[in-house]
Amino acid sequence: MPPETSTPVHPGTRRLRVVSGRRPAAPARPLRVVDVAMFYGERSGGIRTYLDAKLRWSAGEPGVDHHVVVPGPVVRRMEGLREVPSLRVVAANGYRVPLGAGALLRELRALAPDVVLLHDPFWRPLGIARSARELGARVIGVHHGSVALDAAGLPGPDRAWHPVLRRWMHRAHREVDGLMAALPTERDTGRPPALRLRFGLHPAFRPQEGVRRGDHVLYVGRLAREKGVFELLHAAARSPDGWPLRLVGSGPAEGRLRALAQRLGLAHRLSWRPYVGDPARLARAYQSAGAVVMPGAHETFGLVGFEAAASGAAVVACRTAPAVAAMGGLARTYRPGDVADLAEAIGVARASEPDRGVAAALAARSSWDAAFSAELEDLRALVA
Repeated sequence: MPPETSTPVHPGTRRLRVVSGRRPAAPARPLRVVDVAMFYGERSGGIRTYLDAKLRWSAGEPGVDHHVVVPGPVVRRMEGLREVPSLRVVAANGYRVPLGAGALLRELRALAPDVVLLHDPFWRPLGIARSARELGARVIGVHHGSVALDAAGLPGPDRAWHPVLRRWMHRAHREVDGLMAALPTERDTGRPPALRLRFGLHPAFRPQEGVRRGDHVLYVGRLAREKGVFELLHAAARSPDGWPLRLVGSGPAEGRLRALAQRLGLAHRLSWRPYVGDPARLARAYQSAGAVVMPGAHETFGLVGFEAAASGAAVVACRTAPAVAAMGGLARTYRPGDVADLAEAIGVARASEPDRGVAAALAARSSWDAAFSAELEDLRALVA
């Protein structure tokens, strides 16, 4: 479902009048919200995009006092962003592991939040949740991933990891007051989501004039097994059209992908591009592609496909991606694990003419402002 388009009027922004000699009620103080995220890499995707957009939005929103705590140091400084000591563990994306939870707990004590949102289940979730609740905060676990997605990123058979990860998820979310997610969470965590995780779009993601559409297929994202990039290479090998394939991003599977491209005879059709962080450049890259493919079968939303559709690109996504429902019919879908179906969907998308009017309407109704305003109302109801 697309993010809401209505913008609520917060109590702190209403113009109050004296009625019948009564003094107006004091405006509500800003809600103090702290987002805690371990997977905030220099070149990461959805979680960082969400948090950076939220920091920008909250800077002009009087109804919220917003802070983000992440392992640092990070390259980009933003108001409200707080860093704790850490070690870099994944050079390709800049992911870092915090040195324990002590510095995070000190930050929480100093901030005295009303709400703490934990964006992963791996940074001492039980201890942090208990400590935050002792400070008087309500604690929300934000379920960005899934057992299937995490298992696909680990070595060995996926099914062997499922029971291990499911036990961990159930335990990690035991102490939170509720979950926020874009997908059903009962099977993974043992409880349903209490709040909906909403996504929006940077204003750059809309159809632009003067952008020439090419014939290449574009993948943007982390180069990792769980993102479906190996299936994309196999689909390219099956296609009779011999279209060029452009991979934008970095990740742990780059070496194996290059080796697979050689074995499949695709090396001459592939081009490799570095991570793109500028939304305007990324929007032009989406629109200039013959098709943008988001091949992951385990996407827990699928922000790349959402951005590309709003930019006026022809989009292919796995039918399991929640973002498909938000795209308003702009995406061609394929069955998870079916490489032949993926290749066929890419062929149909490349031959299609994207509807720029529908794309522009999607962009217009899907602002981050609307998404975060609705989220703030949910959080205020939670602490009321």
